[in-house]
Amino acid sequence: MSLMSGIYIGVSGLKTSQNALNTTAHNISNAETQGYVRQQTVLMDTLYNNVGGNKISKWQIGLGVDTQIVRQVRHQFLDQSYRKETGRQGFYQVQYEAASEMQEVLGELEGVQFRSSIEDFWNALQEMAKEPDSIVTRATLIQCGVNFIQHAENIYEQIETYQIELNGQIQKKVDRINEIGDEIKELNNQICFYEATGLEQANDLRDTRNLLLDELGGLIDITYREETDGKVSIRAEGVPFLLEDNVFHMDTKFISEDSQMLVPYWPMLGDAEVFNFDRSPSSVDDTDIGSLKGIILARGRKAANFTDIPVKPKREDFEDDASYEEAMGVFQIAAKKYNKEINDSVIMATQSQFDQLIHGIVTTINDILCPNKEIMLENGETILVLDTEKASVGMDKDKTMGTELFSRKSMKRYQDLQEVTLADGSKEMVYIYNKEDPADNYSLYTLGEIEVNPEILKDRSKLPLSKNTNTGDFNIDVAEALLAAWQAPFATLNPNELDYNNFNQYYISLVGDIGTRGEKYETLANTQEAMANSINNDRLKVMAVSTDEELTQMIKYQHAYNASARYVNVVSEMIEHILNTLGS
Repeated sequence: MSLMSGIYIGVSGLKTSQNALNTTAHNISNAETQGYVRQQTVLMDTLYNNVGGNKISKWQIGLGVDTQIVRQVRHQFLDQSYRKETGRQGFYQVQYEAASEMQEVLGELEGVQFRSSIEDFWNALQEMAKEPDSIVTRATLIQCGVNFIQHAENIYEQIETYQIELNGQIQKKVDRINEIGDEIKELNNQICFYEATGLEQANDLRDTRNLLLDELGGLIDITYREETDGKVSIRAEGVPFLLEDNVFHMDTKFISEDSQMLVPYWPMLGDAEVFNFDRSPSSVDDTDIGSLKGIILARGRKAANFTDIPVKPKREDFEDDASYEEAMGVFQIAAKKYNKEINDSVIMATQSQFDQLIHGIVTTINDILCPNKEIMLENGETILVLDTEKASVGMDKDKTMGTELFSRKSMKRYQDLQEVTLADGSKEMVYIYNKEDPADNYSLYTLGEIEVNPEILKDRSKLPLSKNTNTGDFNIDVAEALLAAWQAPFATLNPNELDYNNFNQYYISLVGDIGTRGEKYETLANTQEAMANSINNDRLKVMAVSTDEELTQMIKYQHAYNASARYVNVVSEMIEHILNTLGS
């Protein structure tokens, strides 16, 4: 080995030790930088000169040391697991927030509870039954009815407002997802540019890119891979999102022309929606990932009402088993649809169940005050008409009957008096009942369309509580029927329940169901958060900077640098000695 080769070996030691010291200093200076991954200098032998050999081995002289790579110390499996679990945590967190909002709107967390409005109305019914002829008790009943409807309308309006306001959060998340895609694309290009020569690694840029992947994983379900040129390609919800130099942005649109609900979609796929809710979210199928998906599921696709809850048929309502079985088949299909489209959404479930309570109270009271009966016309059609024989009348001078306490804003309870021909050929003057039509929201006794009858507000004496006998006596049967109906079971909370509840029990079940949902989502969110934190802690053990370890590395490389410097000095002195000797 020549003396000049010896100097080269020493210089290579100086250079690699200096590079390693620079890397160590960079690690220490970024110890508190979010997302920074510690870097490690990997050394390697340079070329060898063959100076001979035998049958067993070659005789080689090394030419020094070099820096193979300055690599990041990461764990790809932990990265993927962390991004999946944070996405799952985000999915359940937004659902828990929605359930908490529902409890707050109902006044169960703070403020005036809706339960008090129900109890006040019930108390007013009881007092009216005690003093049926008292104008004061009737006025109290009417005013409690006004307060009841106003409070219910206010709650439903707040739920709808919150539901629509979630559009803003959805739009922000979609915009942020698109921004992250653009930022990662730019980082891909920078990383590819800096690493094109193969001489250095753009590790700090990779740290920034990985932070963005962490954030993106919390928003939407992603899969990704790093290509040979250092660029990362990403699929979101199974669809290409970032591919080579193209970012396929998602956008938002209203579900339909008359809808106020925004949904994200892929313009590149013919406006196909981003999320498929055909299957209920499940950790088994990995369909419960991403806060964007969670917030869309919690919000639902429309403002639900009582018509969205299928009613289980009762055997006694059917003449034979065949008809009952057929009705049960229709119910089961409707129940599956309810569970998939309504029940998975905490907001839509609350809307439909709350509206069913209000609809039940309103129609029960109206049907007692203004009873209907079925009649068959000559064409075989069956219609509902006011049962004038059983109906009570008001205390007004005209002894008005058929005046409901709660009316629809856009449709009268009955059509004007008209003559019809019955099946037996006889003619009768009747008030035909305007039925509720699920396809026509204006025909429903649903929140947003009901109010205390303006006629009764103008003239309280029209409240039909007197006997239809021209005596003016109070109809005690009506009072007893109202009290009995209030305490009688009227509906199950949803088609999955078996127990029928009265009005008070129903509301308690409704609040309990929301609370149970909230507790379930909170538990799942906390569990996922703990799991994500645990995985992140494992990540940090691998990639976080330990100042103690880095200081140890610094001492090691300082000694290596000093040793190389002394080696160069020795070789230099040898060369100087040889030159001086030859010169003399």
